[in-house]
Amino acid sequence: MAKQTFEDALARLEQLTEELEDGNLSLDKSLKKFDEGIKLAAFCNSSLTEARAKVELILNKDGQLESIPFNEITNGDQDLSE
Repeated sequence: MAKQTFEDALARLEQLTEELEDGNLSLDKSLKKFDEGIKLAAFCNSSLTEARAKVELILNKDGQLESIPFNEITNGDQDLSE
């Protein structure tokens, strides 16, 4: 089986959401789809967390390009107005 991608998981999650919103499923089928959706949401969240950890922003500081980890920017450690 091929490794699941974020895009495939998100598309399936959107499909499950539409099916559940239609309200035409039995309770048992709804619960199975909900369970699948929870697992897909966890996979997507994990994928985004992993991607976020890899992102680095390139900033121009004192005439030099400096690579700063994304979490330093989001934690307020860096002033972007410099």
